[in-house]
Amino acid sequence: MYQKILLPVDMNEEASWERALPTALALCRTFEASLHIVTVLPDYRMPLVGSYFPADFSEKAYQAISDAQHKFIKQHVPSDVSAKCVVAEGSPWEAIIDVAKQLEIDLIVMASHNKRKFADYLLGPNAEHVVHHSKMSVMVVR
Repeated sequence: MYQKILLPVDMNEEASWERALPTALALCRTFEASLHIVTVLPDYRMPLVGSYFPADFSEKAYQAISDAQHKFIKQHVPSDVSAKCVVAEGSPWEAIIDVAKQLEIDLIVMASHNKRKFADYLLGPNAEHVVHHSKMSVMVVR
């Protein structure tokens, strides 16, 4: 049923994956699917934003996230699950959907973890946007 599963992970926020990762791993094992872990960086190349950072900041940030993803996979993804790293830039929900389209993902598994505002209590803002705008299946893990 699923061949490629996408798991958005914020490397600075354990709540972004602590409940969703076991679900994604179980689905990968059940369907012999590959796991694609995506982390979204802000777009540091925008002229307004980029002028506040050193010229090579974006490349260094990309490399740091890529290294963190590989470490994350070694620590949390068992060897029987095929996992790949993806680093995207931009708005989190838009980047998640764009990556899912580019990789032809069958299912996005993501956590609903942002409870900073009352409106976000039931479904985090990024999860809500992904659910509303995605053409592929989305499983939100609470």
